[in-house]
Amino acid sequence: MNPTEVFSFTDGLGIDGETVWLEQSPFTTKVDVTTHPIQSTPTGRSVLVSGGSRGIGAAIASRFAGDGHRVANLSRSGRGAASGGLAVACDVTDSESVDLAVKKATEANGPIDVLIANAGITDDKLMLRMGEDSFADVLDTNLTGAYRLVKAVSGPMLRNRWGRIVFISSVVAMSGSAGQANYAASKAGLIGLARSLAREFGPRGVTCNVVAPGFIDTDMTAELSATRRDDIVDSIPLSRIGSPEDVAATVDFLTSDAGGYVTGAVIPVDGGLGMGH
Repeated sequence: MNPTEVFSFTDGLGIDGETVWLEQSPFTTKVDVTTHPIQSTPTGRSVLVSGGSRGIGAAIASRFAGDGHRVANLSRSGRGAASGGLAVACDVTDSESVDLAVKKATEANGPIDVLIANAGITDDKLMLRMGEDSFADVLDTNLTGAYRLVKAVSGPMLRNRWGRIVFISSVVAMSGSAGQANYAASKAGLIGLARSLAREFGPRGVTCNVVAPGFIDTDMTAELSATRRDDIVDSIPLSRIGSPEDVAATVDFLTSDAGGYVTGAVIPVDGGLGMGH
């Protein structure tokens, strides 16, 4: 990039007309996150969780709500966990649906401070049997859906010079998985997206990280046979299946004051399953 090349936030959600330099040390003053008005108290952030109706998303939403934060829990059905805050219907493959859901969440809870992009689908097939629609649909939900959410919420974060973004990826993003080329590609894409945003948003005090769960006890994994589950557990150094709450605890750290100097990171929550990748 030319040293004088700049990027301007002019999308209507960001900082209209303000120029942000995309080079080292782009601002002469450091961001002091302690001056953020919401950070002066331990609770009360506005949190948006996608895919929050069950499993990992529900556990994350419930943890934030239990800590006193204002949570908007997005799902296609519009049904969230009972303890997961405000339930909002949202299809992350539709930009208008995302924008409307963010508008509803903002009206109820204030501008979004924390985004957890967790919505995801699978459509497992071996490559020779995988149609292009199957590949595209999984990427549209898992990867492009995260992009749509970031576009919708990041403007106020950048303007306020504070924000937390966490993408829920997967251990297969690094290790790969036969029959899951579409899913693995979408989850690996989140890593590149997060690291690019970490560089782009960092000067404005906004962190962006990735959590990569391994074998977690959810409705999806419950469908596996007992023999298959036993085989997977045997491959996990900690010799147990993870819980959605294990993932929620890591997300909680990354979005807290204690995690304020962590950005662009990929944090495995997999019992050691992905070591070496």
